Amino acid sequence: MSESLPRPELGLTAAEAQAQFDDLQKKLAPLWRSIQSINQDEQTIVVTPSLTVDAPIGGSLLKAYEERFLFLLLLLRQPRARLIYVTSQTIQPEVVDYYLHMLPGVIASHARKRLFLVAPDDASPRPLSLKLLERPNILRRIRSLIPDPNRAHLVPFNTTILERDLALRLGIPMYGADPKFFPLGTKSGSRRLFTEAGIRHPLGMQGLRSLDEIVDAVMEMRRERPAMRQVIVKLDEGVGGMGNSLVHLEGIPASGEAGERDAILAQVQAMEFEIPEVNYTYFMERFEAHGGVVEERIMGEVFRSPSAQLRITPLGVVEMLSTHDQLLGGPSGQSYFGARFPADRAYAAAIMRDAAKVGKLLAEAGVLGRFAIDFVAVLTAEGEWETYAIEINLRKGGTTHPFLTLQFLTDGVYDAEAGVFTTPLGQDKYFVASDHLENPLYRIFTTDDLFDIIARHGLQFNQSTQTGVVFHMMSALGEHGRIGFTAVANSPAEAQTLYERVASVLDMEAQAALA
Repeated sequence: MSESLPRPELGLTAAEAQAQFDDLQKKLAPLWRSIQSINQDEQTIVVTPSLTVDAPIGGSLLKAYEERFLFLLLLLRQPRARLIYVTSQTIQPEVVDYYLHMLPGVIASHARKRLFLVAPDDASPRPLSLKLLERPNILRRIRSLIPDPNRAHLVPFNTTILERDLALRLGIPMYGADPKFFPLGTKSGSRRLFTEAGIRHPLGMQGLRSLDEIVDAVMEMRRERPAMRQVIVKLDEGVGGMGNSLVHLEGIPASGEAGERDAILAQVQAMEFEIPEVNYTYFMERFEAHGGVVEERIMGEVFRSPSAQLRITPLGVVEMLSTHDQLLGGPSGQSYFGARFPADRAYAAAIMRDAAKVGKLLAEAGVLGRFAIDFVAVLTAEGEWETYAIEINLRKGGTTHPFLTLQFLTDGVYDAEAGVFTTPLGQDKYFVASDHLENPLYRIFTTDDLFDIIARHGLQFNQSTQTGVVFHMMSALGEHGRIGFTAVANSPAEAQTLYERVASVLDMEAQAALA
């Protein structure tokens, strides 16, 4: 990893920085009203997809993740919108052209003149926001590309002090949760909000910080639920399953019997992790530093992992955006791989109603921006679905880019109560999306090879039928043999068939090229 550059200080006390940020955020409400008007007033959107999370990613994979939000180029369909898209590394021109040529009703060259790409060309795994704060010349360049700071806003992936400082440096408001609300999006904060909202969530304990507290919590939980077979220990700040570990409780003496505590301690020390890079020592260091929770693992023969996506506008309105059934994988099935949209109608409306209760509490606290709430759903012996709220993500997530891609391309609307997404022409739309289509053989493909395959097999998104495939994360092909895509169709079965066809075509083309 490269050495960090000197980070210019703001020259402000914490209170002064917060006050200046609060003043900037007040600009969002009038800007929002203007953007929502039919006049399509001039605006500048600065996109910084910084992965400011406790999961270092570098090289081409970092590049791919930062390019995952290139669907935002579709905002250039608004003729008076300017978009500044900032990445750690320079984006290939053909990747940019791929998105611009999908713009409905807009000449690509006209949109290209309103797009400005900025990159420090720093492939280290440090957050993009930090790389920008280290480079005053780049900040000056971004500011020079903003004609009117009063008509501009920052769109980050997630919001930490780094993104807040970036907004202060640029002199524009940030559309996202103020980092002072960070505790509300932790695993412990989520459980407290679920309790306050009165919605069902797993048995567990939060605010823990040591091995002894984990063991004590499991013992107390077993007294309440003796048949509990597994618990999940979660870091408060874990992302995408990477902060989760699984503890097995089978074969442990019954609650209150001799040897129970020692047996639980041994099982906790043998906890299983989602990714190979994490081990017990690293996990417990993070747990003791930042805290975490212990929860019963909800299990069932028919088990789903849906999520609900909402946003709180600068006007304080809670909007119910979408539901998804998440596609999970990894050793214990806790890592996000993709999603089906929309979630099963059997529980889609129920999880959205619960999510809206949490959204109301967040709005009352002053939170704004997009967020998601993860659930699990289990089919009972009586044939009813039971849903449990699992965690709140106060940021964009893995379901954000496929849903907004569909929305921008079709102008459709999701009916939260009916659980259906419908275009202005009355056609229901569905998709299956993945960030993890991987095969070592795909490393032989260049981006141009991929575009050739898309064209020859008719996989491109078709504006007339509003079906087809939209690819993302193309920069991970050469090094990792990995790509992401969203398969859009007119029924769940058609979307699944199209999803499977993509993998089949790429496998066939790779084998043919090698032959």
